[in-house]
Amino acid sequence: MPRSGKPSSNSDMARVELVMPKMGESIMEATILSWRKKPGDQVELDEPVLDIATDKVDSEVPSPVAGVLVEVLFKENDVVPINTPIAIIETEAEAGQAAASPAVSQAAATNGKQEAPAAVPYVPEATAGDGQPLSAQSQGRFYSPLVRTIAREENIAQAELDSIPGSGQEGRVTKKDILAYVAKRKQEPSSVPPAAPATTAAAPPQPVAVSADGNVEIVEMDRMRKLIADHMVMSKHTSPHVTSFVEADVTNLVNWRKRIKDQFKKNYGENITFTPIFVEAVARALRDYPMVNVSVDGTRIIVKKDINIGMAAALPSGNLIVPVIRNADLLNLAGLTKQVNDLAARARQNQLKPEEIQGGTFTLTNVGTFGNVMGTPIINQPQVAIMATGAIRKKPAVLETEYGDVIAVRHMMFLSLSYDHRVVDGMLGGSFLRRVADYLEQFDANRGI
Repeated sequence: MPRSGKPSSNSDMARVELVMPKMGESIMEATILSWRKKPGDQVELDEPVLDIATDKVDSEVPSPVAGVLVEVLFKENDVVPINTPIAIIETEAEAGQAAASPAVSQAAATNGKQEAPAAVPYVPEATAGDGQPLSAQSQGRFYSPLVRTIAREENIAQAELDSIPGSGQEGRVTKKDILAYVAKRKQEPSSVPPAAPATTAAAPPQPVAVSADGNVEIVEMDRMRKLIADHMVMSKHTSPHVTSFVEADVTNLVNWRKRIKDQFKKNYGENITFTPIFVEAVARALRDYPMVNVSVDGTRIIVKKDINIGMAAALPSGNLIVPVIRNADLLNLAGLTKQVNDLAARARQNQLKPEEIQGGTFTLTNVGTFGNVMGTPIINQPQVAIMATGAIRKKPAVLETEYGDVIAVRHMMFLSLSYDHRVVDGMLGGSFLRRVADYLEQFDANRGI
């Protein structure tokens, strides 16, 4: 797990600063969820001291040294920039440079390559009522995403935000500060000039009136649900979505899995589901149609050479997270099965590493898990396509034989592909989806394991 520390001088004992670790290339801050230790507690080397959350994953921060926690510098729910000291640990060891663990220095790189920022979840840049972005750093002060979100919702421009007195460390504006300012602002509307209306952006939706008669329950979104909500809205605003559908006869695939699943478990120690088979077909189709394995940067199309397939995994909370299978086209079915099972299990246990949800180039979501026959998924930015697999159902289907057409009971399923119509037109999107269906329909029922 990530850890980082640096010594500060003391005549008798070494005092080590526990700093907020960098959890990934695109992560610049984290929220303190809870302190596992309090001042005066003994801590062992690598023992978890606190839990933190980023907009990617939750994680624990272990101690870089053995000693006594003498001071905590931030409270729970504080948003702290990376590399900022968050606690002081006193140790009897001689002062020396406490190196960050490899997990910190390698969180943003895998196999020597820099990873792209994660696609899910993502928080769009906050903007003021005049449409101008609110900066995280201004006038020498840091503004947390929460403060910027409140400022955006209250139509507070950057200059006005800079004028708010802050009670946090180094004059930082806290949630309490900005809420108090907003309350005062509403009481004295004449003292604050109204912001100019935006000419290019739609007016924010007005809050819906809720009757508090005891027959309703108001539930505050949790942190991840807010991030997912922002990401979904941003995706729909960014990409013109088009969805295509095909129906595939997967009888051979179903019969093959039913026949070999026990032997597969015996050979590899893994239960084979349909997901790795779907991933294999998608990876092959992406090699055939590389212009689906792209992202958009302004007017430039970035073609990805690596095929990194994200698979949407449901969490116990009901939220979704998208761990990534890297270089999926280079893995055999046994390797894909192991990757799928491992990532899904650790996603449910909240044990994914930041780099394991970064760098996806295409996403697969299995709506059939919930008994749905098809879906219209929302693109996982900055990717340009996402495929949904529906439930496999027995249905009557027409088969062509040398003796004429017959009706038979077959295992059928729908596949749906949502794609960014800026760069993926109907011919490309439809052809890619048809190719995935072809690979599934042509699955070799005599394939070995």
